Amino acid sequence: MMRQSPVQKPQLKVCGLTRADEALACVAAGADAIGCVFYPPSPRHVPLETAAAIAHALKGAVPLVGVFVDASYEIIMQAVRTCGLNAVQLHGGEPPALVDRLARAPLPVIKALFVHRRPFATQAPHYPAHAFLLESGAGRLPGGTAQAWNPEPLKQFSRRHPLVLAGGLSVENIAAAAGACQPDAVDVSSSVESAPGRKDPRKVKLLTAALPAAAGRRFLRRIFK
Repeated sequence: MMRQSPVQKPQLKVCGLTRADEALACVAAGADAIGCVFYPPSPRHVPLETAAAIAHALKGAVPLVGVFVDASYEIIMQAVRTCGLNAVQLHGGEPPALVDRLARAPLPVIKALFVHRRPFATQAPHYPAHAFLLESGAGRLPGGTAQAWNPEPLKQFSRRHPLVLAGGLSVENIAAAAGACQPDAVDVSSSVESAPGRKDPRKVKLLTAALPAAAGRRFLRRIFK
């Protein structure tokens, strides 16, 4: 999940899918991974049977990532087995021990870290994750706030750790944000929607086109494969 690869642009994960047809449309528009949210307070939460239908429609074309917030190992693994998840994203205050246990399952784990709340980006060395998703963490919910923020301080982070950039990314700012910290992948949701949970493939295609190529001689890690 982290092998060095001559990818010229950051990979794109479109998160918060609630329909199989829209997941396929997002892949056709350029998505490298699809995310399903298993967190009931989120407006993009889906039951296991919906995520399983999305996985069936994708047929392994791209990875399906399950997003969890402070869920137990047992709940996460039930979703992995039922829905055929290829990786998990932990978006709460999960302890390093849970990340380690999931990674030994074996299962690729993306751990979310934040700027304005714990766990902070500086805590990355404590987590045996395959990659880290970074966003501001200033909203009421763990993610999906659509709040833009300045990721420039993450440039050193991306040189040390596989980085997925998230939070308020849109066609208007994604080139500047990605150029500032050179992430290996970006994660979007609300900016490519027509309504919460309803994805617009035209917006996905425009955002894909706006992603900048890697600067200099740096090769981006392939997070989703």
